[in-house]
Amino acid sequence: MWRVRRELAVFKILGALACAGLAVYWYLGGDLRGVILAVPAAVLVGAMGLRDVLVPVRLAADESGITVTHGFAGRRHVPWEDVQDVKVDVRTRFGLRSEMLEIDTGDHLHIFSPHELGASPTEVAAALRRRGT
Repeated sequence: MWRVRRELAVFKILGALACAGLAVYWYLGGDLRGVILAVPAAVLVGAMGLRDVLVPVRLAADESGITVTHGFAGRRHVPWEDVQDVKVDVRTRFGLRSEMLEIDTGDHLHIFSPHELGASPTEVAAALRRRGT
């Protein structure tokens, strides 16, 4: 079972509260441009934090298959025989290396970042390959 780290969810919620506080501060100060920037930021970061609280487990594997998040807070179970490929997309840009776990189920491509998994996508892919065989 791979999940979002609690610290990340807490930081997102605190960020949303900070943006909301800035919106109130700028509203009381008469700065409409600041409010226009801070309110959508508070809503977006708050929604991301809420998703992390509601659905912390992004990927789980058992004998019958994998369970992945689908949509905002839904879950989808995929049997092992429907998992066509598990790979890690590694890219380097501006000197920074990024990894994304890709699980191809034929009709859907599920992509997970290290932040969503709470672990290295390379390690998760190796564990899924071991379990799926």
